[in-house]
Amino acid sequence: MNPVLDLSRRLSVLPIIYGSGDFALETRRRLQIMKPDCIAVALPPSFADAVEEGIARLPQISLAIQREISLEGDYNCVPIDPCQGVIAALRMALETGIDRAYVDLEVGTYEQQGVTLPDPYALKEVALEKLLAALMPALPTPAEESQRLKRIRRMAYELHRLELEYGRIAFVCSVADWPWIRQAYLQRAAYPQHGGGQAMPELHRIAEECLYFVLGELPHLTALYEHRRAELVADATLAVDGVKALLLAARDHWTTVEELDNHWLTPQRMGLLLRYVRNLTVMDHRLTPDLYNLAVGAKQVVGDAFALSLLDTACEYPPQRIGSDEDDINVGLEQVVDADGEVHACKNRLQGVPRIWRELPLKLEPPPREKQQWSQQWDPYGQCSYPPEDGRIESFQQHVRQQARKMLGEDLAKVEKFQSSLKDGLDIRETLRNWHTGDLYVKEMPPPRGSIEVVVFLFATPADPERYSWQSTWYAEHEEESTLAFYSTNFLDNMVGPGIGQALYGGCLFIFPPRPIPDIWRDPRLAFCRTLEEQLLAAALLHSREKRVVLVAPEPPALAWRQLARRYRKQLVYLPLKRFSASTVDRLRRFHVLNSGEVRSYAGRFIRDFR
Repeated sequence: MNPVLDLSRRLSVLPIIYGSGDFALETRRRLQIMKPDCIAVALPPSFADAVEEGIARLPQISLAIQREISLEGDYNCVPIDPCQGVIAALRMALETGIDRAYVDLEVGTYEQQGVTLPDPYALKEVALEKLLAALMPALPTPAEESQRLKRIRRMAYELHRLELEYGRIAFVCSVADWPWIRQAYLQRAAYPQHGGGQAMPELHRIAEECLYFVLGELPHLTALYEHRRAELVADATLAVDGVKALLLAARDHWTTVEELDNHWLTPQRMGLLLRYVRNLTVMDHRLTPDLYNLAVGAKQVVGDAFALSLLDTACEYPPQRIGSDEDDINVGLEQVVDADGEVHACKNRLQGVPRIWRELPLKLEPPPREKQQWSQQWDPYGQCSYPPEDGRIESFQQHVRQQARKMLGEDLAKVEKFQSSLKDGLDIRETLRNWHTGDLYVKEMPPPRGSIEVVVFLFATPADPERYSWQSTWYAEHEEESTLAFYSTNFLDNMVGPGIGQALYGGCLFIFPPRPIPDIWRDPRLAFCRTLEEQLLAAALLHSREKRVVLVAPEPPALAWRQLARRYRKQLVYLPLKRFSASTVDRLRRFHVLNSGEVRSYAGRFIRDFR
């Protein structure tokens, strides 16, 4: 006999933390070893039919609700959650033909008990018996004449009664009640009778967007548990692997919604996100992250858009999209909406770690109707940029100029044998080439002649004219800004706020110091150009007063472009786009167009920051 879990030779108790996938797996594993002929659960008999019908509907999630005897018309409920240990035990019993027993007390009004419990992930490293022993001092004692004590004594009586009929009984109950159930069982304490007058439970399917409020695990993780169960794949490590799968699925959702051709959420950045989430989890005294910590980490490491994609993905449960003849029921945090549309309090009989509201400021995507309205209200005679984005891209293009000048200096470097000064550094290649002589060689880079006035960025080549349908030339507002010409997506197609549109650069050129030039998209001197990239590059070569023009692009300039440069007696200095961080490039490509200078006063409330 197990001295901790066995109450007699015929009866074993399985205390569990409700709403935990890890405890559901442990329940299933121990029941397979025990092979009982009866499984008893801590639910009243009135829930038997509704719960077992809901289990037959799995993987679709249902809710068995019972109206209480009260003036407010409150409810108590049992979610048919596959990650609930009680539901997992009943599901196994139904599949294998084992008898079921519902031994809890029938009450008119259920009194919910709030208990602080540890992270169930501890069960991965600690045996159930040791975990229960560690929890004993922290479990609250039921008060005399309380409903909780009456329910405990009734369950103890029902277990005695079951022993008269079965030879091996497994009883699944809450970890918060099992010490006092054991005590009442051994003392044969007096028990109360079932209450009467309560309504019979009803079974309803839950709307997919409401599943987060009733499931013990995240809906996405619950779907993974069900998928692995159906595919007969090991699910012992899903508590951690499921979080990684969630992040990868959220990344796919994010790249689709944001229309990213090449995302920059690399394994290195993902590792940084996981370390950040781990630190938040430790600060909350937990072993596994909750949805709030995951969303905070996504917001801080990647940005608001990825955090919203993560929240949407975490609440997805594909089996719930299968068609049904009945209407779905809407639920909230300890609330339920009845058939008349009225909101009532609802108490979960299988309440696990309690969920609480926590605030996370995110800038949401506006609804399509508002986007259309803002687009129709746009004044075509007023346009200006968003100053914080101006500062970032100006700083970046100045950095590109420095990189280009440095590269030109390296081409003119002189190498000589070391005498008394290292000059501009040791030349490793020449030193290794003359290693047999024992001499060191140093390099001297003379300052490059001339300067760089024009920088061209080509982010999308070849550029699709239908996608990059907006071409414009902007002039500097002050001496610290450049003259800018670009082609991009149409900002009216992606309105993010009133008078605020977002666009995506396909290519752009910067002239610094700024000076006025004709609009390059209407200049007849560039009418020979056939593509957007060619016209942008030809304009840069035409208007540059310096001999060199910097080109930043995914691929080296084609032969036709080099011939175009010779035609204007200019030289192209090529820098590969991948030389710069993908996250920085993606952040700079997205810019916002404001309808007037007044919009700048409130634009920050609508514009998302990209990390």
